[in-house]
Amino acid sequence: MSAVLKIALVGCGRIAQAHWQGILAHVPRIQVTAAVDTNREQAEKMAAASGAQAFGSLEEALEKGDFAAVDIMLPHALHEEAAVRAFAARKHVILEKPMSTTTQSCERILAAARTSGKVFMVAEQSQYWPDALAIQKLIHNGILGEPITARAYFGGPSHPLQGPRPWRFIHKLAGGGITMDGGAHWLRPLRMWLGEIDEVVGATARLVPEMDDESLTRALLRFESGALAVFDTLHGGAYHGGGEEFRITGTRGEVIIERGSGGKVWLYDETHPKGEAILEKRDGRMAAFGYELADFAGAVLDGTPLAAPPEFSLGELRTALAIYRSAQTRRWEKVWE
Repeated sequence: MSAVLKIALVGCGRIAQAHWQGILAHVPRIQVTAAVDTNREQAEKMAAASGAQAFGSLEEALEKGDFAAVDIMLPHALHEEAAVRAFAARKHVILEKPMSTTTQSCERILAAARTSGKVFMVAEQSQYWPDALAIQKLIHNGILGEPITARAYFGGPSHPLQGPRPWRFIHKLAGGGITMDGGAHWLRPLRMWLGEIDEVVGATARLVPEMDDESLTRALLRFESGALAVFDTLHGGAYHGGGEEFRITGTRGEVIIERGSGGKVWLYDETHPKGEAILEKRDGRMAAFGYELADFAGAVLDGTPLAAPPEFSLGELRTALAIYRSAQTRRWEKVWE
């Protein structure tokens, strides 16, 4: 097996910049050989930075490019077409979350992956956040005891829109609002720590006129273990203060993750009743883009298991869809039915 994985970046927008920086910093085993975007200027810019060849479409890249894998970073509604086409061309696929916008579409992607026999990964960067992994280890080692409850908060202020609407504001491209999109990064750690989510009840609101879908969600999540969590997401308001983005309470201790890139992880237990800072987030969140791509490269080049199989990502999508149903029915909704 080759020691280097040649990859095509499909979609050369903002997330592609994060993936490229992650490759530069953490994944010497990946070589970017193709940059693909319908906006030829963006493709050319990424190609110039990475030394890749620029293409105006995935079809053209598959016909003329030199790569064994694709890194798909397109609007959510375009994931299925791109992934299925790549699998048909016998390429390995890493696909930005969510896998797609409906469970039926996800099943078609998974079927194509199985037929191809190639590596398939859904990129969820929070699976690799150092702080999320540190808390997972605390729970595994029994430091917190049995997890009882948690709170997750994700969001930021909104500002007057400059220029055209982002694709994330358009339902037919995004498939949902803040819950399905950025909120998924906060649902994954909750699932890593507390197990699978059984049912949800929630309410949503559309605060940003330019957004087709919700920019505010408040929900309760009941886990199969019986644990409860509060899930808050918000894109709105002019200013947001500090505070916590996660709080996890167990029978023997509690952990708090402060908001912001300079935030700390605080542990409160019998040994640290007044709290002990056990980790600083620093740049760990951005580095996670590199960590996930290193995981993908290892699966392709070495055959090592992924940290999370692609099917696991259905948990965030199903939770978001259940919250959307609950906002309509005003009842508890099952996640896996």
